[in-house]
This record gives sequence, C-alpha cells and structure tokens, in this order.
Amino acid sequence: MRLSRIWLGTTLLISTVAFTASAETIRVRYPQGSTHGFLALRTLDGKIIATGESTQTVRGIQVTSRLTFHFRDGSIDDDETIFSQKGVFRLISDHHIQHGPSFPKPIDLLINALDGELIWRDENGTSTQTHMDLPDDVSNGLPPNLLVNISPTIPETKVFYIVAGKKPRLIHISIKPTGTAAFSVGTLRRKATDFTLHVELGGITGVVAPIIGKQPPDFHIWLQDGKPPAFIREEGALYEGGPVWRMEQLSPMLR
Repeated sequence: MRLSRIWLGTTLLISTVAFTASAETIRVRYPQGSTHGFLALRTLDGKIIATGESTQTVRGIQVTSRLTFHFRDGSIDDDETIFSQKGVFRLISDHHIQHGPSFPKPIDLLINALDGELIWRDENGTSTQTHMDLPDDVSNGLPPNLLVNISPTIPETKVFYIVAGKKPRLIHISIKPTGTAAFSVGTLRRKATDFTLHVELGGITGVVAPIIGKQPPDFHIWLQDGKPPAFIREEGALYEGGPVWRMEQLSPMLR
C-alpha cells in the first residue's frame, strides 16, 4: 500500500539552506505494484478525524499513486505522485493539495520534476510559476515508498525534498532506523522498525530554528521487516505547527 505523503508538505519558515552532504537515489529492491487500500487518520488518543483512500497503478516502469484524506470537518488532503522505478526511484511529478478548517494555511503545489517547473496556487486561485534545478533524487510524495526499499541495517539515508510555498525551498531529509516496537495481529507477534525522518535546516537557520521553535518535529514510520516490509503505523504533523496525527490501515466493514 502506498502511504501518505508526510508532514513535509508544510510551509516551513526557511530563509537560508546550506547543504553539507549529498542525498542519494534509492535502489529499487521491491518494485511497487497496483494496490487499492484504506487508511484512518487519528488523534493520538485514537479518535478518527479523517478517512483515506489509497490507489496505485503501474504502467511499465511508471507508477501513479494517489492518497486522499476526507476530514470530518470537510477538509481535504490530496496528493498524487507519479514516479518511475527503473533501477532507482525517480520522481516525475507530484501534486499536493490541502484545504479546509483543519489546515490554517492551504497548500496547492504542482512539481514537474523532469523540467524543474513548480506551480504554486494561493487561496485566491492565483498561480505563481517557478523554475528550480532539481536533483534526480528529489523525493516529494515518495518517502514511504522509499522506506520499503531501505534496509534497516543502513545507519542513515538522506534525500532531497521541496518544501511547499510561494517560494519553494529544497531541503534534506535524514532517514534513520532508531529502534523497534512490538506489535500483534491476532495471535501473531511481530516487531517493527521505527524509521525516524528528520528535517535538516542548514546554515544559520539550522542553528536558530530549534531555539525559536521553528524546527519541525521528527516524523516516524514503523515497518515490519520482511520481503517485502509491511506498513504498521505512521505518526507526524501534516502542517507547520500542527498536532501529531497517527495513520493506520483501515479495514472496510460490510453493511
């Protein structure tokens, strides 16, 4: 199942970014296939605030995945990602939309990764087009898919990510396995690896951000080891300054 695009679609306040280490393309160990599933978005005390529908289709080496969360208050979080998976994962395009009462700052960002064109639409429908020279490993919409293909024995993996906004920014995301957690499915007992995703703000911003409260919190995705790994849980904030929400698979109920 394709998981959500994570909290990184938020409009972080970044004025200076200095990269001190290169990111890397992720080798395809487990090619992504066609899927259709459902997710629940919950508060940490278990209350469901939105339900999500996840689809993924494959045509040759190209994959189109989409996840849409419908909130109880009428808000929408919709992300469609197209990528190729020939040897390594390569983003083709990503269109991420957030609007409604659950999102104080609406987002509508379209990334064409092949030509570096970015289109930002504000709440009034006004479009701003920007060109950015993008690395091959820009990963918007891809981190959960990438995690399935990253061995938990690798100490750290870094990828590039475009932060949404009228003036988009390119940042690093550090991915590290940081522990394990036990879980159960019926009578089955298993362990999942906790992958921690950390936003790296370079330069002066990186030093000042934690002090002034602008450093976004880490995001966590738990995967069971296996061939292929299995998604267990995801926790993080979906927008700047937002609460931590939990994403889990949801089983349909026949009526």
